[in-house]
Amino acid sequence: MQMRIESDSIGSRSVPADAYYGVQSLRGTENFRITGQFLRPEFIDSMAMIKKTCAICNHAVGELDDARRKAIVTACDEIMQGHLHDQFLCDPIQGGAGTTANMNANEVIANRAIELMGGQKGDYSIVHPNDHVNRAQSTNDVIPTAAKLTVAKLLKKAIYQVVRLRDALQAKEMEFHDVIKMGRTQMQDAVPIRLGAEFGAYSRAISRDVSRLERALEEMYSINLGGTAIGTALNANPEYVNMLAPTLAKISGFPLKKAEDLIDGTQNLDCFAYVSAALKTCAISCSKIANDLRLMSSGPRCGFEEINLPPMQNGSSIMPGKVNPVIPEVMSQAAFCIIGNDMSITMAAEAGQLELNYAEPVLYHKLFESLAVLTGAVETFVDHCVVGITANEERCRELVDGSVGVITAICPKLGYQESADIAKTAIATGESVREVLLSKHTMSEREVDKLLDPAAMV
Repeated sequence: MQMRIESDSIGSRSVPADAYYGVQSLRGTENFRITGQFLRPEFIDSMAMIKKTCAICNHAVGELDDARRKAIVTACDEIMQGHLHDQFLCDPIQGGAGTTANMNANEVIANRAIELMGGQKGDYSIVHPNDHVNRAQSTNDVIPTAAKLTVAKLLKKAIYQVVRLRDALQAKEMEFHDVIKMGRTQMQDAVPIRLGAEFGAYSRAISRDVSRLERALEEMYSINLGGTAIGTALNANPEYVNMLAPTLAKISGFPLKKAEDLIDGTQNLDCFAYVSAALKTCAISCSKIANDLRLMSSGPRCGFEEINLPPMQNGSSIMPGKVNPVIPEVMSQAAFCIIGNDMSITMAAEAGQLELNYAEPVLYHKLFESLAVLTGAVETFVDHCVVGITANEERCRELVDGSVGVITAICPKLGYQESADIAKTAIATGESVREVLLSKHTMSEREVDKLLDPAAMV
């Protein structure tokens, strides 16, 4: 393998001659062998958007010549089209608050720009990773801004799927409106309820989650790009700083704005913790619904059997014919992942000291994961479970008719104590509440039928 020699403040190193990354990327890759994973493509694209923006704005204020601007912009466009992603070697979790990721981008863009200008990779006299690609920037304003762009992209996808879940639940609310089943509290018989009403309640919870996620998305539009090292905009032309947000907004398609306080925007990560909290809350809602669906579909002969879930795959390697509720199961497992990630994100957001938070990389890594997991899990939940649920109407009616919970409707007529005695008798004898009431001759058959009409109870 042919090599080239590159130097940094630590010393000189051999780098593969055909590599677009450089010595600083190589050192970071060797230092941080943590997850075995690489930067998400969306994050790489976000960094390229930022570098393109900065090149355009630096040129506009006379800080970058036109030839270098064109080469850097073209290199960034290529990365945004999916090229050179294999040159981003660094682990998502890294020391230095993301310096390795930022330098990886700077070196790849610089070397591609050098090629475009007719030079050889590694000849940084043509385009320098720091002096030109990273001009008037710091890791500390590039990486948080790239993270916000990435979260915005991923969060919009998540919101789309959560809206689909809300709509699917609303459709089931209408479909199951006339199905009356037994309600339960503390896993014991309570009073009748419409199956559609249960799904309606699920849809209301998910609707609130949509609102929370949409509010969280708004938090991502305030960026600290231009603040450089600690938010004071050192080494940045004021005109350049003011151009950044509108230029990046045009390139990214998001309604970005410069943070009201760049120092605050550099120090604090509470906006990311807010996103994670909204994701966690949504995951909790989804898992609760999944738990209910597993219970209501339990059987097929010895459980509730109130609903049927779409059969997706064999459920056992030893028990023939067994079909498990695998989609609700995976929804809950995805929720566990998101809830655990939220704790990591919480601790990382709290870990900042003075002007910077060193723990940004792990926060972003876990937040991106949570967004991807929620998106995938909810899409699976909708497509392979919710839309295909059917009701066992006869079984629901059978359970209502055999329940002692319906005695609650008799309380206003007979009082709590006498109603309780009737319930005890029904449980002891195995008779229905209706049969016990009629045997006691306390009410007429017509009156009993009217009081115990499930439709009236719901």
